[in-house]
Amino acid sequence: MKNQAYRMALLFDFYGDMLTERQREFYDLYYNEDLSLSEIAENYGISRQGVRDVIVRAEAALTELEDKTGIIRRFHAMQDQFKAVQADVDAIAQRNAQLYQDNEIEALTAKIGKTLDKLKQE
Repeated sequence: MKNQAYRMALLFDFYGDMLTERQREFYDLYYNEDLSLSEIAENYGISRQGVRDVIVRAEAALTELEDKTGIIRRFHAMQDQFKAVQADVDAIAQRNAQLYQDNEIEALTAKIGKTLDKLKQE
């Protein structure tokens, strides 16, 4: 269940702006605010099934967008690549500290590390 909730949160974070206002509201209330279908229905004066239909359509729209674009899949791949590059930079810096004590190598590994940090934040 946690995996499904995480997936739904990611879909909403990446593609939520593509939903209608009502879909966005209901999806947010259901997945992020943890309200039940009945609670949402009561607050909006519609049936529980009506709320469920809106959420199911929103889920389908978000899933379809990810299936077509693959942005989340590529995001995860990039995160893995960042980790690998960071590990390599750390290994170079450590080897430099142990064997060479070259200031230029130290400066370059620090620069690469800062660039990676900026890329991770974007």
